[in-house]
Amino acid sequence: MTHRSHARKYEARHAPEGPRVATSAMIASLAAEGYDAVAAPFGQALVELAKKDDRVVGLSADLAKYTDMHVLAKAMPERFFQMGMAEQLLMSAAAGMAREGFMPFATTYAVFASRRAYDFIAMAIAEENLPVKICCALPGLTTGYGPSHQATEDLAIFRGLPNMTIIDPCDAADIQGMVPAMAAHPGPVYARLLRGKVPDVLRRHKPNYKFELGKAQMIREGGDVLVVSTGIMTMRALDAAVRLEADGIGVAVLHVPTIKPLDRATILAEARRGSRLVVTAENHTVMGGLGEAVATTLMLEGVAPQFRMIGLPDEFLEAGALPTLHDMYGLSVDRVAEQIKAWL
Repeated sequence: MTHRSHARKYEARHAPEGPRVATSAMIASLAAEGYDAVAAPFGQALVELAKKDDRVVGLSADLAKYTDMHVLAKAMPERFFQMGMAEQLLMSAAAGMAREGFMPFATTYAVFASRRAYDFIAMAIAEENLPVKICCALPGLTTGYGPSHQATEDLAIFRGLPNMTIIDPCDAADIQGMVPAMAAHPGPVYARLLRGKVPDVLRRHKPNYKFELGKAQMIREGGDVLVVSTGIMTMRALDAAVRLEADGIGVAVLHVPTIKPLDRATILAEARRGSRLVVTAENHTVMGGLGEAVATTLMLEGVAPQFRMIGLPDEFLEAGALPTLHDMYGLSVDRVAEQIKAWL
């Protein structure tokens, strides 16, 4: 059975009553019901940074429109470089520019950076500790085009790379904050990227929220469950927490936008509070991502709460409509709430 036919059969079995909603497998942006959205926050933030810092340049491997790099290309064409469909060349060129004093922001899809260009990133950028900022769209399960486009293992790949800082933003607030923070960081950074119309989630729940590199932040308090989440799974965890509150279940959500270096002190402090179930949630395989990083942190410090992980399975995923896939693999709000309730 093909990936696509399997997804269609799942969708048919689990389709809700009422009219069907057509959903493109390749989404232009990640919608979140009930939240305002910000158009191209990465591109807009990069333009603002470039106005203040002459070192900033943008590069793309023929995907500027799909990483919001086209915003910089339009505003400052002299600061934009189109490298064509050649990701290894993209990373090599970025390394060369960094050596000459520039601050390159290199964009492509996460699968192409993590799989196709890894050795060039490792040898030309990370080993030399150069200030190249690698910003990649379609992280984890944010497209329905199947394994060729789903970067489900990128965090695990880059976590093992010395000198590499890793960011997994939740929403527009994180993206707007991470761009200047990346520029202020002297070494290389790998950032997952949400593009198009990006939901503004965190400031709805915590009005004074501001991204801080290397810092985890408590977005919602709760006495029964502690969800340690990153990326889009923080917005899913927050929505699930609201639903579970109606059942008398208090869910705290600790947002961890920086995967490396991990804010171990905050995670440990929160895990030690009370006797809450600790659940990690990530848009990434359960192998080598946030879940295992948190589990290792707790084990090494002798902190042993009841512990569970929400994440993608250790397998190549199906192709199909994204809402169907998120439900299949446990990333939807409904499935997150169901899993937490079952574990309790």
